[in-house]
Amino acid sequence: MKTVKFFAAAFAAMSMAACFTSCEKDNGNGDGEAVVLEGGEISGRYSQDLTLKKGEYRLTGSLQMEAPAVLTIEPGVTITSEVTDGKIIYILIEQGARIMAEGTASEPITMTAEEHKAGAWGGLHICGYAHTNAGEGTVSEIGGAPYGGGNDADNSGSLRYVRIQYSGLILDPEHEANGLSLYGVGSGTKISYVHVADGSDDGIEFFGGSVNIDHCIVENCTDDSFDWTEGWNGTAEYIVAYQTVAECDCLMECDNNGKDNDATPVAHPTIRYATFVGNNSANNKRGLRFREGTQVTLEYALVTGKPNPITLQTSQTVASFDNGTSSIGNTYISGTLVNEEGTGYDNDDFLADGNTANYSDFNFTSGFIGKVGQSGAVDSSNDWTAWTRK
Repeated sequence: MKTVKFFAAAFAAMSMAACFTSCEKDNGNGDGEAVVLEGGEISGRYSQDLTLKKGEYRLTGSLQMEAPAVLTIEPGVTITSEVTDGKIIYILIEQGARIMAEGTASEPITMTAEEHKAGAWGGLHICGYAHTNAGEGTVSEIGGAPYGGGNDADNSGSLRYVRIQYSGLILDPEHEANGLSLYGVGSGTKISYVHVADGSDDGIEFFGGSVNIDHCIVENCTDDSFDWTEGWNGTAEYIVAYQTVAECDCLMECDNNGKDNDATPVAHPTIRYATFVGNNSANNKRGLRFREGTQVTLEYALVTGKPNPITLQTSQTVASFDNGTSSIGNTYISGTLVNEEGTGYDNDDFLADGNTANYSDFNFTSGFIGKVGQSGAVDSSNDWTAWTRK
């Protein structure tokens, strides 16, 4: 699923020097007209609109959009980060700015790096005005941009048919770049058909917010495939996590707030039509890890390839299952549910709720990703994941 295809679109007639001239003229001052590029080198802060026409671009430094600017990326665009050499290179959309990156199945948008290795660049970060339960003065881990607020319907733009590869730059344990980081992003933002592959941290992480995603794949990101914290309460439908690399940790790591498990608003997303295929690691045993006060509604899911496919931790999370606030339904797992607190909701309750544990016959057509063999191999022919290999 991870074949990389660079689009052979020629650079525009605009020379590299002319490109730099137009960028330098308007970049960040808010006085100039919108900038339209057709290939070349890009970086810097923009407070006016920037459009990347179909072509190939080299990201020579971080690209940061300030309100009220809109970054428009056309189908077929490839953005390649140069070798970082210790620099921080990422794309950041600040509060009040927007990104409109809408590719197609035949011409996806690709964000990648010259070095084909995990952690080669800093990925894509979006900051919105939706809620977070982390308190006042929250800023993004990369770029230090404010996020959070009271507008859960906030609109930060649209991502559609976008590939993010080789991301996950780590500055220190408290400042890490995922493939796609969503900071207080609201439900007005549209995110569909995103493929994050071969990163060194999490694939897609939610820091609060109410954004919904669908038809998204995280493949071989060497921390967690999906991660949420700070009260995210959106919906994720038709998602896939796929791991073959030994370093990969959880298929989903799911928190309310690690510093205050009771923080409000409490994280309670809805996950439906999800397929999770783990790496069968003896060290990273957990598949879906619900902890630190999170609540969840999980329906129509398949979890395989992890010794402990679902684990529950912290008293608040377990209590949410005991009182029915959290629920799991129509879900098949290849082992048993483990309650690490020792009391409360357990595998017997999981079964009583109409789920199936110790399921070994994963040779079936799921209807949303194709066939998943018992070995963990995915046959994605004739299904919606096929665009990732174009």
